[in-house]
Amino acid sequence: MEGIIYPASLIFLAILVFIFYQGRNNLLMLISLGIGIYIVYSHETGNTATDFKNDIIKSIDNKAEEFDKTHSNKSFD
Repeated sequence: MEGIIYPASLIFLAILVFIFYQGRNNLLMLISLGIGIYIVYSHETGNTATDFKNDIIKSIDNKAEEFDKTHSNKSFD
C-alpha cells in the first residue's frame, strides 16, 4: 500500500495543475507544481524540510555556544 502513495500523490498533483491551468489560476498552479517538485526531490534525495530545519537549529546552537565561550558570558544557557 505504501508504494502506491508516491505515484498517486504525483498523479493527483498533475491533475490539480491541469485543472488550475485550464481555469487560468496561475498562482495555485505554481504552488501545486512547487509541491510536486518538493515531493519528487525529497523522495529521490531523502532530504526533507524537517532535516533542513534541524540543521539550521544545530548551526544556530553551535554559533551561540561559540559566542558564549568567546565572550565568557556565565548567564547563557
